[in-house]
Amino acid sequence: MSEQKNNNNKLYKNIAMWLIIVATVILMFNLLSYNNKPGMSNMIVFSDFISSVDSGNVNEITISGNSITGKFSDGRSFTTYTPNDPTLVDRLRLKGVRITAEPVMDSPSWGTIFVSWFPMLLLIGVWIFFMRQMQGGGGKAMSFGKSKAKLLTEDQTKVTFKDVAGIDEAKQDVEEIIDFLKDPKKFTRLGGRIPKGVLLVGSPGTGKTLLAKAIAGEADVPYFSISGSDFVEMFVGVGASRVRDLFIQGKKNAPCIIFIDEIDAVGRHRGAGLGGGHDEREQTLNQLLVEMDGFESNEGVIIVAATNRPDVLDPALLRPGRFDRTVIVPKPDVKGREEILKVHAKKTPLEEDVELKVYAQGTPGFSGADLSNLVNEAALMAARRGKESVGKSEFDEAKDKLLMGSERKSMIISDDEKKNTAYHEAGHTLVARLIPGTDPIHKVSIIPRGMALGLTQQLPIDEKHTYDKEHLLDNICVLMGGRVAEEQVLKHMTTGAGNDIERATELARKMVCEWGMSDTIGPLTFGKKEEHVFLGMETGQGRNFSEQTAIEIDTEIKKTVMGSHKRATKLLVDNIDKLHKLAKALLEKEVLDGDEVEEIVFGTKPPKRKSPPKVEPPESDQSRSADEAPPVKDKVKPGPLEPLGISHEGVTPAKPPAK
Repeated sequence: MSEQKNNNNKLYKNIAMWLIIVATVILMFNLLSYNNKPGMSNMIVFSDFISSVDSGNVNEITISGNSITGKFSDGRSFTTYTPNDPTLVDRLRLKGVRITAEPVMDSPSWGTIFVSWFPMLLLIGVWIFFMRQMQGGGGKAMSFGKSKAKLLTEDQTKVTFKDVAGIDEAKQDVEEIIDFLKDPKKFTRLGGRIPKGVLLVGSPGTGKTLLAKAIAGEADVPYFSISGSDFVEMFVGVGASRVRDLFIQGKKNAPCIIFIDEIDAVGRHRGAGLGGGHDEREQTLNQLLVEMDGFESNEGVIIVAATNRPDVLDPALLRPGRFDRTVIVPKPDVKGREEILKVHAKKTPLEEDVELKVYAQGTPGFSGADLSNLVNEAALMAARRGKESVGKSEFDEAKDKLLMGSERKSMIISDDEKKNTAYHEAGHTLVARLIPGTDPIHKVSIIPRGMALGLTQQLPIDEKHTYDKEHLLDNICVLMGGRVAEEQVLKHMTTGAGNDIERATELARKMVCEWGMSDTIGPLTFGKKEEHVFLGMETGQGRNFSEQTAIEIDTEIKKTVMGSHKRATKLLVDNIDKLHKLAKALLEKEVLDGDEVEEIVFGTKPPKRKSPPKVEPPESDQSRSADEAPPVKDKVKPGPLEPLGISHEGVTPAKPPAK
């Protein structure tokens, strides 16, 4: 890199030197051609010139404007300047003087010289510049087709596999690639061949790019890094040209690794573009397919790509011979979360009361990026308080902030709204506690957080992957608890249950239409999802059932939700005194944890929670803001069924929804 930089500086100096030489020669030529004239040193006054003419001593003269040059009878030359004298020519003719007239030749100024020669100098400079650019690297004029891939050096790659935690299986798969590059004979002696491509697939924040950086840190081979969006520009054909140039660089540095981040930007399905079949992205993808596995071999060039949308990638890109290996980068389990917290807490001084294992258990569904943010938020809180280390209180507040949102203590709430929120949250909490098998209550609050006026948070003991019908019905019943408490105690209905009803209805619809949990309709699915690969998300849901079936589906959904509503009503009516106790305690303390809820409801403390076994992580968060619906689909599916990110947070919106 330094040698190339020195060569560039030397070339620029040579160009500047030649430009200065050319300009100097041109200026000297103009000055000499205009100023060096004969007779300029033999000046005489005009009166002596007239006397010489009258005495007949002048043989010939040359007139150019006010300048007169000539020769005396004895052959001497002279120069003089004449005023505007109309009788001068007649006097010269009477004496027989030979007269020659020439046009005026004024000496040019510096401005005149510059204006006359500037276009030529500009053309010469532009020509030299473009010649240089056509020979230069990417990012300059006339080099749009050059690849923007960055070659990482040893000084830049400071991430190693020691910095990657919580995804041991994914690390093992990519470590094999590094071992192959270091010792290829170890694998080829048994007839194996090096994979041409490795696709890292996982949800956002799980550590795909970090894993790629670790590959760069561990590999002793050149490592090129580029984003999928760097291929496509406004000019047609640039993407394909950059792909060709990228692989040319890879061949020159083989064996090497090329990392393409967010490959779905150029690797989407062909033939579905908004501009028809001849789309610039498709030309880029076609070139990428050819380079990865075409007539020309690219031995020693390994492609590592990352995406969180494998469903939109073209099938030709995913076949063996191109991306031979797909590495799933999942969300970490409880043990993985603890290891990730330890990695991020290395540079953060912790107090003795901080147990990272506890926070790993209390953050189900967190990705690596979420856990990094948790440690960072706790460190920022401790810094604002002027502390030298991070304690348990900062971690607790940081976790609540990420799970439930920031507290809005300055928000003014009337006593009636506060009472309504307290009974609403007490309804959720009591129903969740009275139904056996539900997730334990972690915290109940009527302090506004985020977009919610209050919330009830449950954290699971174990991490689940599949959910049975009874568990889903229990969740719907808990969601109905807030509205039932308002109806039974306050004798009215508010907009605070809007989000609860929306989520309960959506959950019941999935039970009937997707998971076949209706005894009346049976194990059938209804509705075909329509998705445009270039728009990225679902654009609608096709209707593939009859009108009669639609009526039956609506009936089953209503039956499911209303049955849970009746069940919640019976639970709260039978335990109305406990509901009043919970609401009163919330009005007094504003925040209750699980132990305090247990003491209020049953007068005892709950048993200590056992550490959960090592299991695969759920795909979505177990607690969300009150006005946010749970995720219903994740593009990365770890198993046959998608886990449900159900939270039970009854809320009262700050303002009623607009009609």
